[in-house]
Amino acid sequence: MESTQSLSFNVARKNPELIAPAKPTPYEFKNLSDIDDQDGLRHQLSGIQFYRRNPSIEGKDPVEVIRDAIAKALVFYYPFAGRLRERAARKLVVECTGEGIMFIEADADVTLQQFGDDIRPPFPFEEELLYDVPDSAGLLHCPLLLIQV
Repeated sequence: MESTQSLSFNVARKNPELIAPAKPTPYEFKNLSDIDDQDGLRHQLSGIQFYRRNPSIEGKDPVEVIRDAIAKALVFYYPFAGRLRERAARKLVVECTGEGIMFIEADADVTLQQFGDDIRPPFPFEEELLYDVPDSAGLLHCPLLLIQV
């Protein structure tokens, strides 16, 4: 196995797309708590998770399985398909618009085994694997979730 410090790989990404809920959802405003309005919490968090191949979906495209599951889950968790808005006194609300979450399909020419047996934070290749979508770094009026598969 090669050293992870010398590991080199390429990532090919498709264009970002929005995944909307699979069925119509309510249009409404959801007030957030006073805790959510704190300046120190008004930023995005990134994370990376690895999953091994699941034999139960053999013959199916994992990206399509995940895309379909997200659309179905957003029916029940529809505020995630909305957008953050700011009202008077900087009070945050979620406008449940049903616009959807950001989704990016990507392929990397690297295997999980090449990252070694001890994959844990801080993951040294997070910047290479995760795509920073232009104009998505804002908090207001942007998709609330960005998922890359």
